[in-house]
Amino acid sequence: MARLSGKVALITGASGGIGRAMTALFAAESAQVVASDLAAPEGGDAALALALDVTREEDWARAMDAVLDRFGRLDVLVNNAGLALTKSLEETTLEEWRRIMAVNLDGAFLGTRTAIGAMKETGGGAIVNLSSVAGIVGAPMLAAYSAAKGGLRLFTKSAALYCAERNYGIRVNSLHPGFTNTAMLDDITQAFGDAVTVKAKLARRQPLGRLAEPEEVARAALYLASDEATYMTGAELVLDGGFTAQ
Repeated sequence: MARLSGKVALITGASGGIGRAMTALFAAESAQVVASDLAAPEGGDAALALALDVTREEDWARAMDAVLDRFGRLDVLVNNAGLALTKSLEETTLEEWRRIMAVNLDGAFLGTRTAIGAMKETGGGAIVNLSSVAGIVGAPMLAAYSAAKGGLRLFTKSAALYCAERNYGIRVNSLHPGFTNTAMLDDITQAFGDAVTVKAKLARRQPLGRLAEPEEVARAALYLASDEATYMTGAELVLDGGFTAQ
């Protein structure tokens, strides 16, 4: 239980289901966890909790200053903050489109850029970008979300190559969970009827016959963040119960 011993890890979107699971697991694996969200997460296993709007440059600057003041380094960043929109393409407004891009894509860009500046000074680190199966295959009612998560997939590869070419010692990978049993999925499924019924139907469509649990996503993120993945960069780890194999 010490796969992140000596490491400082910043997790965004830490108040959500996957974020809470990652915070608990990373702390159990001996990381000093910095948990962040729009409001500083309360309780849990974090060594430091911060309010961080991932769409704001000044928030990222303040958050990184707080991390470095407290711990002197950053070893892991998980860009987990995300926002979905279940709406037809024709009904999606430009304002809604831009909000989805801002949270899911701009936030990861700002976080990655900020983390690189800190990590390259202390020998490197690992950045994990939470994309989605919706960033690999399209969904008719998730056009904005799919576009943002698809953009994050390719941004991850570009950032990984950038860091590798400069010998920064920074690995950048994307994680692509399938349908996960979280409040975000509840919000998505409610657009199609009763959430419980829709989720049950969705689970039956997965080759493994069920939804993912947040703890399973957290374990995949742990692998990418740990030294077990030291030869892995610019890659995409798909955790979808076989959905994209169909």
